[in-house]
Amino acid sequence: MLDKIDYKIIAELQQNARLSNQELSEQIALSPSPCLRRVRQLEDSGIIKGYTAIVDQEACGLPVTAFISIRLEKQTDTSIRRFELGIEELDEVMACYLMSGTSDYMLQVLSASLKDYERFIRDKLTRIPGIGTLETHFAFGQVKRKRIFPELTE
Repeated sequence: MLDKIDYKIIAELQQNARLSNQELSEQIALSPSPCLRRVRQLEDSGIIKGYTAIVDQEACGLPVTAFISIRLEKQTDTSIRRFELGIEELDEVMACYLMSGTSDYMLQVLSASLKDYERFIRDKLTRIPGIGTLETHFAFGQVKRKRIFPELTE
């Protein structure tokens, strides 16, 4: 069970994962050794799954963000497994969510251009067996993206 100190550690690391243990311990008002022990426990338990850099997708030449709703032809174990294994192979897919409602999956896809997006659809995505329908929504821009979880109440 996480306590307030664990949540403080998580919030600080979500804000800046490059903090040294010394800086982190000062931010959360805990001495360095217990702070490091708690960080290691959070990592070992899988609560902290890793550390990464936040990169500007446009600066990297990927200005197009598409969200694709997908409905499978059949929702059998085999078709689900085939679809999910196929999605794992596609580098353009940044996130894939299993959904409730009218879609089975929602994908977030990055692309360099609309032409590249079309090639992705024609040459890669639609080659995955079992896709019934797909619908694309393009993002004009990003209004908000949080990287820090909301504060939990006890």
